[in-house]
Amino acid sequence: MTSISLDTLLTVLGQGQIEMRGLLPYGSNYAFLASVCHGDIKVLAVYKPSRGERPLWDFPEETLGLREVAAFLVSESLSWDFVPPTVYRDGPHGPGSVQWYIDAEADLHYFNMPAGERPLLRRVALFDVLVNNADRKGGHVIKDKQGKLWSIDHGICFHADPKLRTVIWDFAGQPIPDDLLADVRAFRKRLDSDQNLVTAFDTLLSPPELAALRRRADRLLRTKSFPDPGPGRNFPWPPV
Repeated sequence: MTSISLDTLLTVLGQGQIEMRGLLPYGSNYAFLASVCHGDIKVLAVYKPSRGERPLWDFPEETLGLREVAAFLVSESLSWDFVPPTVYRDGPHGPGSVQWYIDAEADLHYFNMPAGERPLLRRVALFDVLVNNADRKGGHVIKDKQGKLWSIDHGICFHADPKLRTVIWDFAGQPIPDDLLADVRAFRKRLDSDQNLVTAFDTLLSPPELAALRRRADRLLRTKSFPDPGPGRNFPWPPV
């Protein structure tokens, strides 16, 4: 990931001094590029203040940043390591999510990913089902300059009702590989046995949302297959 350990990076993001660099364009909500400095370590980050979120009719106000952190916790708990390290903290424009900035390859995303690399997206597709991602655009799947795959923008996830909207339907109806099922099974056990993880989720999601996360994991373990598109709108807009 970086020469900095994950624990150190989370400490920098969570405790460092935030210096605003500028507003990031094109997003639906306010997002800022920032430098975060802690001791002699400085990293770039994306700071999304909760009060800069556009109100949504189906998600509680000022919760999208919390969902960004919850998505990072799920990725780490699965040992999939493709959601950038993310914390929720106070900042220059109030509380919000602070996520390590990925220096991505320009113009490389889901829609122009080489065919030989498409199998890498199985984890992302399964992750989206698990977290109930309502906004998986093609531009939310990126690769850094070292070729590592990353998944970003998870503010509209974890709703208690089915909300899956994604461009990644490549694996619909296919069996889930055994190694990925094993990861989901281990994660599901942690949701019952790891009190630190459960306590963390309790600060980020509502009780109905956490219960729905458990149900989605159980359903995947029972069906052992990627779901087909359900009724209603299954694709985000815009798709990129």
